[in-house]
Amino acid sequence: MEHFAPHPKAVFEGYYSKFDLPSGAHIALIICCIPSATTLPPYMVSFTYYPRTGSPIFQREHWVDSIERLETGPDHAFELRIPGMGSMVVGADSTTTYELECDEWSLEGMTVGHTPWREGKDTPEGWLIRAPLPLHWHVHSLGSDAAFQLDIPSMKLPREDRKGRATIHQEKNWANSFPSAHVWIQARDPNSKRGICLAGGKLLGMDAFLLGYRSPTLAIDMAPPFALSVLGVSPFMSTDIDYASRTVTITVSNFWYRVKVRAQAPKEGGWFGLGSPFPEGHRKNFCTESYLAVVEVEVHQWSGLWGWREVALDRFENASLEFAGGYFPDRGEKKD
Repeated sequence: MEHFAPHPKAVFEGYYSKFDLPSGAHIALIICCIPSATTLPPYMVSFTYYPRTGSPIFQREHWVDSIERLETGPDHAFELRIPGMGSMVVGADSTTTYELECDEWSLEGMTVGHTPWREGKDTPEGWLIRAPLPLHWHVHSLGSDAAFQLDIPSMKLPREDRKGRATIHQEKNWANSFPSAHVWIQARDPNSKRGICLAGGKLLGMDAFLLGYRSPTLAIDMAPPFALSVLGVSPFMSTDIDYASRTVTITVSNFWYRVKVRAQAPKEGGWFGLGSPFPEGHRKNFCTESYLAVVEVEVHQWSGLWGWREVALDRFENASLEFAGGYFPDRGEKKD
């Protein structure tokens, strides 16, 4: 839980919550602050309601005056307080309460427990979480059960999306700034506990990724030095990131497993932009996301003399796919 709690000395700190709603729709909620931003907006609350079909998308980016990060108790309990809008409160037991409201939308929610990265490893980075990297990525919960209530006065929401039960995926980034280029993939079936979560891109002149695949029988992580290439060369990893076709293919091996992930989303429709944190402030439309991706996962296990043996073949629909920075040629604020 300590990685999820505020890091006051970080140049930026951003919290991402993805709600999977009963209708198949999603909410993306981002609360991000860059206290010492120099030229661009420092404080952002981004709210996106994303229907199952990917249209129409309701999105608002609020450039608020401040975001207070408050320690509220022992065991890293804390609150993100947005004056005039509400709060996100995290208890010592990881219960998260969302109470946010403005003229255009309102959201209330409360999680029950959380699903950490894996047993015995509470963050994708492992020991790297202590290293002085320019960016850290922490997944607090792969899927938390939650009660919620949602209102968007300008939209006719499905009845089941107004109040009910949801599953929430929770992440956090912090350090100096986002990478110059990155991708992100996420999908989970809460019934079978199967899922994939992957992030990475260009960092310190290298290509580095973190990957986790979960099923009832497998819990596989891939991280540097295996999920790492220098000058495009790696004995363990290959990548093909092609925004033109909206496709990402990454294959990573270690001494025991080989995991191939292929994600693709429709080229037209269903994409929304997001601002990203840098020392000067939030660069608008630096990322683009779709929740209409199809993600396929192949897992092979090394069997000695018998070579690689397939042990899992998985497919996820309505999954998340993000391109950002150098992988997103259409990035940048659009002029009217």
